[in-house]
Amino acid sequence: MSESLLHDVPQSGGRLRRADYENKVMARLAAGRDLRLASFMGAGLRALRVRARGLTATGADRYGETVAWAEVAHMAGFDGLVWVSRHCNTDRAYVLFGDRVAEEDVAVDPSFARIVALSSDVDWLSDFCTPLHIGIRR
Repeated sequence: MSESLLHDVPQSGGRLRRADYENKVMARLAAGRDLRLASFMGAGLRALRVRARGLTATGADRYGETVAWAEVAHMAGFDGLVWVSRHCNTDRAYVLFGDRVAEEDVAVDPSFARIVALSSDVDWLSDFCTPLHIGIRR
């Protein structure tokens, strides 16, 4: 949520318009094989001799630089990346490279899914966002 739908909402709060969420779905994925992920967190950052503020805790104005790190990871043969979410530092964010991870390598976990256009899932979204000072326009 924090690295996608809420990515551009200021930390001080804000609003999501219906157009921001009505065509979104959310699912939990389960890997069907071991994925080789470049770690842009913890000891992985130390091995790269970079701090989070120089790679994963950057603003949009530095995305060109961060893409270069992803390209290096891709060239090194990784299946994707993992890092600590800048917007929610208790969660991890993942990127899987589409030319390395096939559709059959991941499966949707049927125990968790949201179709945010559904009324019940808009209620869920509102419950999630309210403590974050984010209003939901229906």
